[in-house]
Amino acid sequence: MSLTIQQVPLEIIWQVRQEVMYPEHTIEQVKLEDDALGRHLGLFAAGELRSVISLFQQGDSLQFRKFATLLPHQGKGFGKHLLQEVFAQAKADGLATIWCNARTAAAPLYQQFGMVPIGETWQQHGHQFVKMQVTL
Repeated sequence: MSLTIQQVPLEIIWQVRQEVMYPEHTIEQVKLEDDALGRHLGLFAAGELRSVISLFQQGDSLQFRKFATLLPHQGKGFGKHLLQEVFAQAKADGLATIWCNARTAAAPLYQQFGMVPIGETWQQHGHQFVKMQVTL
């Protein structure tokens, strides 16, 4: 199966965020104030969207947000492949760090990429979060 990664329009990104991460919210509620400043990527398998991620760079630091894989495709490695490509590109671009505000349930995946928890956890939208970061 051929995998490709390409930019995805915000309208599609918002639909996936709402469907996967916040099904109880409206599309308006899943939009980020700085979405227009980010790069929004999707991983496609056999031409079908499987996973999305939003990237925000400040200086030599990259934050990823709203990383989601469509429910029927979770657990099949699509998200991991997308994240591997994001990390590889960040390294190639000479960035110093990658970080995210992770749901604690996702922490084991991010730890596979060398990310470590920074600071205390907090609750938001019914989920527990922790900042995770890695120096490249």
